[in-house]
Amino acid sequence: MEEQKSRRSQQQTPPGKEENNNSVMIKVATFIVDRRNLFFLIFGIAAIFCAIASNLVKVENALSAYLPGTFETRIGLDLMAEEFVTYGSAKVMVSNIVYEDAERLADEIRAREDVSMLPFDKTTDCYNNFSALFSITFTYEETDERALAALDEIKEMLSDYDIFVSTSMGDAAAETIASEMQTVSVLVVVVVLTVLILTSQTYAEVPVLLITFGAAALMSAGTNFLLGTISFVSDSVTIVLQLALSIDYAVIFCNRYKEEHQTLPTREADIVALSKSIPEISSSSLTTVGGLIAMMFMQFGVGRDMAICLIKAIALSLLAVFLLMPGLIMIFGPLMDKTKHKSFIPKIPFVGKFDYLTRFIIPPAFAVLIVGAYMFQKDCPFVYGYSMIETPIQNETQIADALISETFGDSNFVAVIFPSGSYETESRLVSSYLARPEVKSIQSLTNIEAMDGYCLADKLTAREVSELLGLDYEVAELLYMAYAVNDENYAKLVNGLSSYRVPLIDMVMFLYEEVEEGYVTLDDDMMETLADAYEQMNIAKRQLSGENYGRMLVYLNLPQEGAETFSFLDEMHDIAREHYGKEANILVIGEATSQYDLKKTFSVDNTVVSVISILAVLVVLLFTFQSAGMPILLIIVIEGAIWINFAFPAVEHNNIFFMTYLIVSSIQMGANIDYAIVISGRFMELKDQMPKKDAIIETMNFAFPTIITSGSMLALAGILIGQLSSDGAICGIGQCLGRGTIISIILVMFVLPQILLIGAKIIDKTSFQVSVPLSLERDTGLMRVDGIIEGQINGTIVGEVHAVVRGDLRAFVQSGNIERLEEGNITPQVVDRLTNPKTAGDASGEVQS
Repeated sequence: MEEQKSRRSQQQTPPGKEENNNSVMIKVATFIVDRRNLFFLIFGIAAIFCAIASNLVKVENALSAYLPGTFETRIGLDLMAEEFVTYGSAKVMVSNIVYEDAERLADEIRAREDVSMLPFDKTTDCYNNFSALFSITFTYEETDERALAALDEIKEMLSDYDIFVSTSMGDAAAETIASEMQTVSVLVVVVVLTVLILTSQTYAEVPVLLITFGAAALMSAGTNFLLGTISFVSDSVTIVLQLALSIDYAVIFCNRYKEEHQTLPTREADIVALSKSIPEISSSSLTTVGGLIAMMFMQFGVGRDMAICLIKAIALSLLAVFLLMPGLIMIFGPLMDKTKHKSFIPKIPFVGKFDYLTRFIIPPAFAVLIVGAYMFQKDCPFVYGYSMIETPIQNETQIADALISETFGDSNFVAVIFPSGSYETESRLVSSYLARPEVKSIQSLTNIEAMDGYCLADKLTAREVSELLGLDYEVAELLYMAYAVNDENYAKLVNGLSSYRVPLIDMVMFLYEEVEEGYVTLDDDMMETLADAYEQMNIAKRQLSGENYGRMLVYLNLPQEGAETFSFLDEMHDIAREHYGKEANILVIGEATSQYDLKKTFSVDNTVVSVISILAVLVVLLFTFQSAGMPILLIIVIEGAIWINFAFPAVEHNNIFFMTYLIVSSIQMGANIDYAIVISGRFMELKDQMPKKDAIIETMNFAFPTIITSGSMLALAGILIGQLSSDGAICGIGQCLGRGTIISIILVMFVLPQILLIGAKIIDKTSFQVSVPLSLERDTGLMRVDGIIEGQINGTIVGEVHAVVRGDLRAFVQSGNIERLEEGNITPQVVDRLTNPKTAGDASGEVQS
């Protein structure tokens, strides 16, 4: 029977189209439903492309890459990439080993051709508590795959020992995060499937929802390819958050279809439901998008990157719901009719009763609570690096770093970049830094020992070089003479070479070049010594001396972040400028500097994100409720939830990554406020139709399934991310988002209703109407009328009527009655009461005429 109706309707216009030929939504919905095979084809092609493109997305794993271009860390990293070479390095700790065996292993590793440097001695920096630390520098650059291959071979060589490896080479961290998020994604799918089954009214709707979201998620992942490069944070959490944030859209459409399908066949119900859902769902998505837009104004580029990815994901979810899901409903519609079941979500009248009884108690208590929460959250312990963050689980790299730090102490160093050209000035700067108690040690060309107690930048005479390298003095003099000519230092040729001094590193490299070009000939032993010295010095020079700038590594006796560390970073600039001049370009680059820069961005980004997210949501709410009071009340509730959320870390003294606050507060403001909108909108509809107590009970019964469906998904997704990720930023986002969503649910269920009950008068007094022009509709034939109308009807009417009629009436009253009214007593208020189905009483009924 249902199939016959559907087939006949293919040649008919859907109900409601006749009464409004100008309805754009009906036309659009009809086109989408009737051309569903076209959209199946489009989505199929898009799915194939996105499945391939998702594996080609480039992911940036360094947060420092998203710092503004004017910040010191960003400038310094770019400058170092141009001026210097960074060789691959790794720290390998071997536990439970005696010193003699450790020394033998160090010699074996040092003897490898792909290892350029491995310092090892009996100091506690290298051997402590039966553990050896091998700080290995490879002959290949950090990005060279051969450096990683060499490290793998060393790990294989040490496979019989207990080893822990820490290195910045490769993508081990990214691979770990990807693996963790795959686990999270699987668990979130299980959670979503469970929630959908429990909250559904028919089992066959579940695959419709899952296919719709699966298509949206696949397109979201694949279209990231079009963005070029995305951050590892966006790559990790976008799909999970997309599911939690946008599954509502599919649920809303599905529920609307089931409602229309009670009186209409599948196709017509699908069309009418889609025509009503497009504006409804689009409006719902605006608050979420509004919160995310605020993230685009952050100086720290990760916020903008994540906002673009999530907004794109939400847009693609809308497209999947509007274009793909209607066709799926046509396919699964008959099965949905056969698999209906009783809803597992209970009614909750006790919540509405509690809200009504406590309407004068909860609001003032909430006011006190959010004031206290605001004061606490101002002291939330934000951190700007990972060193002070504890995650529920740790990956192999984190475990290795922790054990190395525990055994050999923390290693916090910064690179100081300064104008090149004077080893004497560099040496004086080194001495100034070493005089400070905050400085542990320094690596510079002026203090790295090269040969027989001489440092690389020490200046030697020809006689000293001849003794050091075993050259004939005459050869050394000729060499110095050639160097002076090459350096265009003709004064030394005139005044004599006996007092002419040249930095050891420059002379060794000059000699090597002369030998290579055939101007100087050395015996085999001498050549071997020279080649070894040249290789070591060349590696050092490429790391520490550039064309325009020099670099030194300063190891600090300070933690990576903190007021004392940040203050000393400023002092380091001042000390360097005392030697190089106030206008000199001095840069201090390292983890500490990066975190100092992030701290500077946070102070601005925090204000910008908070203001823009509130304003964006406020504008949407103003047009949604057409009241100035309602948006303010709703924002107070959700902003209060944000303050309470971030008061927890302050009370518990748990450090959280600063970016967590910016991202979670935006998502919480944009997404969680939907729960408040559902309750507020329903209550405002019912409050004039029944007593407020009944209205709030009915409102909570109506809103609970929607809130528990969406809220449980978002909360559980956040909790899973927070408990199963070892990355400090991702873990913090998950923990705070999960906790914040639970807090928001509690507030909209047990605080917002009381605020609405006592604030209804304020909402009404601050309401405004946006005038909508009315058009006179004319039509003839068979039609269906839905809505509040005013005018004349000439013909036969069958249906339920709630109306005031002035004129002639001939009708069979199947139920209810007809009441004659006095002309003088008809006022707008009386008309409203009589035509309202909840208050009309006997002046209504089912009429057939």
